[in-house]
Amino acid sequence: MEKKIISAAGFFGMSAIILGAFGAHALKNILTAEQLVSFETGVKYQMYHALFLLFLGINTHLPLKTKKTILIVTVLGIICFSGSIYLLSTKAVTGIDFKAFGIVTPIGGALLIAAWAVLTFNFFKKKQ
Repeated sequence: MEKKIISAAGFFGMSAIILGAFGAHALKNILTAEQLVSFETGVKYQMYHALFLLFLGINTHLPLKTKKTILIVTVLGIICFSGSIYLLSTKAVTGIDFKAFGIVTPIGGALLIAAWAVLTFNFFKKKQ
């Protein structure tokens, strides 16, 4: 399980760096300042949660079942939250209005909060 978690962390961390560089260089002349800030928000949250997954993968205090739950919820949260922000903020590039995906962003945020809640709850209930 740790190998899967750390692999996911590596993938999301690497792709956050690639997307951040893409936004800073290729999109800066295409997107409005507001759209670029939104895109960067997606990148930041993706990277924060890649680091969260890395922490989860090297953590030895949680049962594998809990780690699996946190992994699934975090991956879905990253895809929904950051992915929807990427789509919504790049309308100028794609020409596609992804406003219908707007509802996915708060769902993704809720999933990310849930992942942190599962982590926190499991540490509090853990016996010393």
